[in-house]
Amino acid sequence: MKRMILASSNQNKLREFKEILAPLGWEVVSQHDLGIDVDPDETGTTFEENSAIKARAVYNIAHLPTVADDSGLEVDALGGEPGVYSARYGGTRDDKVHNRIVLKKLEGVPDDKRTARFIAAITYIDESGREYSFTGKFEGRIGYSERGKNGFGYDPIFMVGDISSAEMTPEEKNSQSHRGKALRALSEYLKSI
Repeated sequence: MKRMILASSNQNKLREFKEILAPLGWEVVSQHDLGIDVDPDETGTTFEENSAIKARAVYNIAHLPTVADDSGLEVDALGGEPGVYSARYGGTRDDKVHNRIVLKKLEGVPDDKRTARFIAAITYIDESGREYSFTGKFEGRIGYSERGKNGFGYDPIFMVGDISSAEMTPEEKNSQSHRGKALRALSEYLKSI
């Protein structure tokens, strides 16, 4: 089995990467599993730029196949906020606070104006240092309260039809989500090499 490092310590992301890449013969380990303690500043203005920054930081230490993602929520009625600041929206890394901020900002906004999407950009760096980028989008709208216990981040307020992303099973979410789409694009590339 080939090994790939995930440039993240987020256990939820690690689980999603493992679920999709393990069937292809890849063992995905987190940077912390290998004792790599690096947390680069995400100074990019796009998800793609931030993903590449994270992947390069880990690759430059390990020189092994490395994958990183940067993802977030764009809400149309908020001019694309929180965007690349999704993980630190409102100056905090607390998901509950992030969700409350979005819901508060959307008070009085009608359903048809609450459109939103999750975006994921994945950077894969192969063993020789070549970089590849893959993106995925997950369209929906922002609900009016938190719903569901599955998922993480903005999942409890992100509605797809009549259910929140946090009410989906992991299989349902992986089949539709932004990260699932970007991971499938990565997996198609990995199958081709």
